Amino acid sequence: MLVWRKSSYSGGNGGDCIEVAPGFPGLVPVRDSKDPHGPILVFPAPAWDAFLSSVRSGDFPSST
Repeated sequence: MLVWRKSSYSGGNGGDCIEVAPGFPGLVPVRDSKDPHGPILVFPAPAWDAFLSSVRSGDFPSST
């Protein structure tokens, strides 16, 4: 059973969020929180870590 965790930056308004399911060594399952029965993407942990590093360093401009 997957236990999903939403970002701490996510508000309680059900906005544009993703959720991750920790506990899979070497893999990071990801889904859209607005579509919990929709598809799940699974990324290798190093790729996910690289993505998070890019987000934190501002490589992706904000749309707001």
